[in-house]
Amino acid sequence: MAALTNLCSRDETARAYGAADRLWDLQEVNGVPFPANATLSFLAAETIAIQGPCNRITASNTVPYPWFSVTLVSSTKRSCPDLQHEKSLTNALERTTVIEILDNVMILSNTENLNMVFIAAD
Repeated sequence: MAALTNLCSRDETARAYGAADRLWDLQEVNGVPFPANATLSFLAAETIAIQGPCNRITASNTVPYPWFSVTLVSSTKRSCPDLQHEKSLTNALERTTVIEILDNVMILSNTENLNMVFIAAD
């Protein structure tokens, strides 16, 4: 019974495929440099921390790699001059459906030509 429980609880999200224990810096969206600071980190099997230009956001991703589906869970409510960029970031993340991790590069994309490139900060 314990072996079956371990098999059922195995992490199949992006975290288990190279995303864990790294801070991912957003470099560009659709080939254009992202004009503000934004990072992602994969805290647990289904939990993602997003540090936008203004706020810290917690999100979940429950689908197995290479699929990606962000559900925003909570956020601080600070305002700053880059709030427009943060809204653009969260909008793009919510539309992402695929993740690819290639060593220190992570690409989030969808079938509608969205392409977000992150570089590991470590």
